Amino acid sequence: MNTFWQDLRYGARMLWKKPGFTVVAFVTLALGVGANTAIFSVVNAVLLRPLPFADPDRLVVIRETKLPQFPEFSVSPGNFLDWQRQTTVFEQIAALSGVSYNLIGSGEPERLRGSRVTANLFSTLGVKPALGRDFKPEEDQEGRNNVVIISYGLWARRFGADPNIIGQALTLSGRSYTVIGVMPQTFRLLDRATDVWAPMAFTAQERENHGDHYIFAFGRLKPQVTQEQATAEMRTIAQRLEQQYPDSNAGWGVKLVPLLQYMVGDMRPALLVLLGAVALVLLIACANVANLLLARAAARQKEIAIRTAMGAGRWRIMRQLLTESVLLALIGGSLGLLLAVWGLDLLLALAPENLPRVKDVSIDARALGFTFGITLLTGVLFGFVPALQASRPNLNETLKEGGRGMTGDARRQRVRHALVAGEIAVALLLLIGAGLLLKSFWRLQEVEPGFNPKNALAVNLELPRMKYPEDQQCAAFYSQLIERVSSLPGVQAVGASSVLPFADDYVVGFVIQGRPPVAPGEMRSANYYAVSPDYFKAMGIPLIRGRFFTERDNQDAPRVMIINETMARRYFPDEDPIGKRILITQGPETFREIVGIVGDVKQYGLDTETTAQTYEPYLQQPFSFMTLVVRATTDATSLGAAVRSQVLAVDKDQPVSSIETLEKLVSDSVARQRFSMTLLGVFAGVALVLAAVGIYGVMAYAVTQRTHEIGIRMALGAQDVDVLRLVIGQGMILALIGVACGLIGAFALTRLMSSLLFGVRATDPFVFAGVALLLAGVALVACYIPARRAARVDPNVALRYE
Repeated sequence: MNTFWQDLRYGARMLWKKPGFTVVAFVTLALGVGANTAIFSVVNAVLLRPLPFADPDRLVVIRETKLPQFPEFSVSPGNFLDWQRQTTVFEQIAALSGVSYNLIGSGEPERLRGSRVTANLFSTLGVKPALGRDFKPEEDQEGRNNVVIISYGLWARRFGADPNIIGQALTLSGRSYTVIGVMPQTFRLLDRATDVWAPMAFTAQERENHGDHYIFAFGRLKPQVTQEQATAEMRTIAQRLEQQYPDSNAGWGVKLVPLLQYMVGDMRPALLVLLGAVALVLLIACANVANLLLARAAARQKEIAIRTAMGAGRWRIMRQLLTESVLLALIGGSLGLLLAVWGLDLLLALAPENLPRVKDVSIDARALGFTFGITLLTGVLFGFVPALQASRPNLNETLKEGGRGMTGDARRQRVRHALVAGEIAVALLLLIGAGLLLKSFWRLQEVEPGFNPKNALAVNLELPRMKYPEDQQCAAFYSQLIERVSSLPGVQAVGASSVLPFADDYVVGFVIQGRPPVAPGEMRSANYYAVSPDYFKAMGIPLIRGRFFTERDNQDAPRVMIINETMARRYFPDEDPIGKRILITQGPETFREIVGIVGDVKQYGLDTETTAQTYEPYLQQPFSFMTLVVRATTDATSLGAAVRSQVLAVDKDQPVSSIETLEKLVSDSVARQRFSMTLLGVFAGVALVLAAVGIYGVMAYAVTQRTHEIGIRMALGAQDVDVLRLVIGQGMILALIGVACGLIGAFALTRLMSSLLFGVRATDPFVFAGVALLLAGVALVACYIPARRAARVDPNVALRYE
């Protein structure tokens, strides 16, 4: 132990004596370690940290499937109840269904996001209310379900965290409920910002409903039951239900997904790519510090040779040098941890709002352990080769007075050159990855959403059925509101729709009049929208053929429909759809005549295929929930307060769910791609700078060591251009070797990014060639600076250089 402390104190003194070297090494390591810690904290929170439920590995999401249309879909209530009765592999099966409530009384009306849940949901998850109690089984029945559990956020925001909230009555959408519990502050399910939970209380109609899919099911596996066993049993039950209910269940299957995997979704590949990228940045940082240590070891060769001559063994020398390396790494890692704390805030600011478990991201004990581990690893990694090289000095050459052997070690030069070539190869790999994501994002931004998002607001509303029980009452409310908002100054057009692109969806099956029925288990499906006459004008969706809806398309008029181009091409390829009639399988069994064809709209995102889409006049099919689209002549955000006031003018108890611009909807739809592209671009930029510094350092060191040789060459007649060619040529050989190795690695590894790319091949030749030229250009500049200094060497001074 005394020897260790002696090595530590000596190492600290040596670092203190070379402040320039020490600062550069600290900053380089801090960048690598800090970036790794920040990204690992995100990966840890999203992918590695267990869910805050009891035995979370036994929790699965149960989805229905109908291939090829629906590889994953919601569950029908009738099927869910049959699963509950027939399954033997689950301890419990629970379900929820999204719902909204208007909270009135005790302040301004507020729109709450809620869930109808089976009484056993929280016990299935293994969580309990922080205050009050859970639902009782008898409360999950019609007429006895007037109880709610509220979120901690609602309790604190609306009721000032009053502990006497239990037993109080809330008026939600015109109905009175009693608060029986408050959930813990940390409770979140599927990252839904839920305010209120109420009992599911299936109606008699829902219990027999096997055709409408709108609930979300969870299951807790019994101990010792594997997911494969559970899947096999659930598929058997699905086949049994298909035979029992052929009209509604034909072709429907079951899929089980671990809850954590379902929540993470498609973010796993992106996060793993980013983690791999920062690991490569750290590798480049290690190579740079190793090069610095090799140069420093060359300057200390005489010291090491003297210690060896006095009896110090090779292991004793290596231990001293490795102690210095680890000390350097620990200090650099500490700075990196501070950088990670700051960088994590920036990282979360850049992260998309829908990043799963983003609220759980923090630098916890596991992240601290990771930082300590990689710090020690990097200390050994970048210190081992220099220590190994330095511990084998040539005593005869090194101890000669004025001898130059201590600076002319060819073996050490080969190691330095290999490290620089490796840095360039890794930097090239990162730059190609960033280039592919950049080109992919550029291609994504070029995709037309099918509507004009500029200068338009989306205003979400839902009317309480207790107050508006009749469909025509809902239609009258929205007609009056549209008329009032249309009269506001600066408003160009106002429309309304039951569903908005990028925000939600509603899928229906349909039958074409005169066509033979589809085979059992198959179905024709389309996105469905109930819209006002000016919806298309407000959205900027063009009319291709036929006509738009008018105010005359009301409840008393013949039923009509508008379809999009994709539906026209897919289902009417060789005929004119105008005048054809369609029956929507959900709702009234009335055929609608197609009166118009409009442009395609990207319903699920810019990177998804366009679906078949059907539009119906909301006056003929009113909905209680609608989204107003308000198009302004200039900036639409200034209209938010005025629109809200018009809603209250029509109904003083009606809250607005949300107001946001269409541009934000489109921007949010590509937030994940933007996040991945930005971070990988930053890491690639850091790698490029580190690689440039690395090659500059090697060439500057080489020029310093060859000053005497350069002086002789110039004394014998070499010109400036000859010296430039000599130095640049040597550096560019290293750079080209690194570029070649990087290209080979990129061809092999970028295929792992295929799932993150849109409209770009993982081996795009233009990206590969462009990045290779860019890196070669940077390397040329990095070589030119020391080469120019070498060309200006005074031969008289150089010939006296030792």
